Amino acid sequence: MENKIWLAGFIVLIQGLGNAAFAETTLTPKAQFAAESKKISAVYEEDKKLCNEETSSKARLQCRRDAKTEFDKSLAAARVQMNVPKPVAPPVPAKAACADCGKVISITTVEKAGDSGPLGVIAGGAAGALLGHQVGGGTGKDLATIAGALGGAYAGKKIEGMVKTQTVWTVSVQYADGRKANFEFQQDPGMKVGDNVKNAGASIARE
Repeated sequence: MENKIWLAGFIVLIQGLGNAAFAETTLTPKAQFAAESKKISAVYEEDKKLCNEETSSKARLQCRRDAKTEFDKSLAAARVQMNVPKPVAPPVPAKAACADCGKVISITTVEKAGDSGPLGVIAGGAAGALLGHQVGGGTGKDLATIAGALGGAYAGKKIEGMVKTQTVWTVSVQYADGRKANFEFQQDPGMKVGDNVKNAGASIARE
């Protein structure tokens, strides 16, 4: 009969381990202990029924003592399991801050006049001189020619600058440490406010 009691206790232990593993993720320690106690008590009742099958009162008494001993051991093991602290997961290391990473805070566009070259000055001066030469006579014609050349050169320079006007995109970026920087693009960079960017040489690129 003692073997039967030991076998029943072993079954309870195996079931308890399996249930404990399941309960770690589904039950609180108190609820886990209550569930284990219920199973242990059910096995204890089955053991006492087996003890009643013994032919002598002495054997029945010993059987019940053994069953009670196994019941107490199983209950104590369940109580210890309830009080075992759950392992604490190690803290996730914080991601190192990126010194070259920032966020776009504004984008502006401006029209910049291009640099005028000697071609516009020469062409404008020639046209102005021709026009001035047709005005007045004698010394006055000479002065008109010179004035026309000067005025034409200035006009030619301005016209060439207007022709070469281009759009410039200025992207303002703020970094994690509070720094701010502006980056100019000759073409639309395809960025918008709020984009995360990272330094790329002397410019920036979206992450």
